[in-house]
Amino acid sequence: MGPSPERRPPVMADVAKVAGVSHQTVSRVLNDHPNVRAETRTRVLRAIDQLGYRRNLVARALVTKHSRTLGVVSFDTTLYGPASTVYGIEQAAREAGYFVSIVSLRTIDRAGVHDAIDYLTDQGVDGIVVVAPQRSAAQALEDMPTGMPAVAVEGGQAGEVSVVSVDQVEGAALATRHLLDLGHETVWHISGPADWLEAEGRVQGWREALTAAGHRVPDVLAGDWSPRSGYRAGKRLAEMTSEVTAVFVANDQMALGVLRAFAEEGVRVPEQISIVGFDDIPESEFFSPPLTTIRQDFGAVGRRSIDVLLRQIEAEGPCERERHVVPPRFVARASTAHAR
Repeated sequence: MGPSPERRPPVMADVAKVAGVSHQTVSRVLNDHPNVRAETRTRVLRAIDQLGYRRNLVARALVTKHSRTLGVVSFDTTLYGPASTVYGIEQAAREAGYFVSIVSLRTIDRAGVHDAIDYLTDQGVDGIVVVAPQRSAAQALEDMPTGMPAVAVEGGQAGEVSVVSVDQVEGAALATRHLLDLGHETVWHISGPADWLEAEGRVQGWREALTAAGHRVPDVLAGDWSPRSGYRAGKRLAEMTSEVTAVFVANDQMALGVLRAFAEEGVRVPEQISIVGFDDIPESEFFSPPLTTIRQDFGAVGRRSIDVLLRQIEAEGPCERERHVVPPRFVARASTAHAR
């Protein structure tokens, strides 16, 4: 007796037969057509599950002119912010019934962004989301192919491309005003790296809050998002305890480095110096002491990005440029206290 032939994968006709409907009805269910009775839709979906049927996306794309795939260009996904943003976008795309093709760039320059966009365009994606936290990446979006639906996340003005971002300026102002409300004479700031739009927004919000309240604006201490850079800045601040009582740090990882430096130098937090971070990474509540910080809603950023992109895709024509700003949220923990 010879080997049994391999079982072929189920096709749409098999689903129609099991569900007792026409081939056209199965197609309508798969394409989420509104003119299908709920009971019929349930029967077809049950047959799909029973057979393990998977749509032929290539064939579907030829008919609908849509691949049901969205492209995402991202940068340095080891950082909490960009990585969480990409995750939020991917989850929102899946909930909307789209697949995601991600291109992650190690270096950010105009040529790299163009190559990534060209690669995704050649794949036939329906639209592209570019996570553009650096000014150089946002500027590259000015050359987005005509007619390609696109959204920039944290992309500044980004030319004619729609933008979705967290209100970095307001987040920094929330942190700074909290420390001023506790009676601190001024607030020192450890910033993110130059060219990062988020870092620029946080410096702006910190400076504006101090100026509006009539308080002195100290010199900025530059960091690079890493705990090591926060540690170095913390060592410097630990030598200035006679004038430093409050610090706003541009992200939680750098704040972790500051806490380590202060602990080594015998500076007590928050008794001597209060600290506020930014991001609310999952580890923040387990720092010693638990870190007061600013939370970014990456899920909301992802959902709004996909909503904007799908409106462009469905319009199949020029759309007005949109700008959506997601509000941050202040999270109070034990790293801040009234000024001594």
